[in-house]
Amino acid sequence: MSTLSKRLREARLRAKLSQEQLGIRIGIDPASASARMNRYELGKRVPDLELVEKLAAELGLPAAYFYAVGDDEAELLQQFHRLNAEGKRQLLGLAADLG
Repeated sequence: MSTLSKRLREARLRAKLSQEQLGIRIGIDPASASARMNRYELGKRVPDLELVEKLAAELGLPAAYFYAVGDDEAELLQQFHRLNAEGKRQLLGLAADLG
């Protein structure tokens, strides 16, 4: 299972959505939504960047989350995405100070 497929499955389950529900919400034809999402989660097919961006928006995540190799990096991307502009600025300042 690829990193993208693993993270996609985890994010969908956290959102309490079925494969079909998520597929329909991002604009996949209802007749094939479940099957297509299943192929993405199994790593049999790789969604293009445009589709990953739709998935990310629907799941409230940054698209980069799906490509993060390490779990710590993925968690940091999730947390950063949820911050407001001031929080992001503060976190970047802290990270610069640590580096």
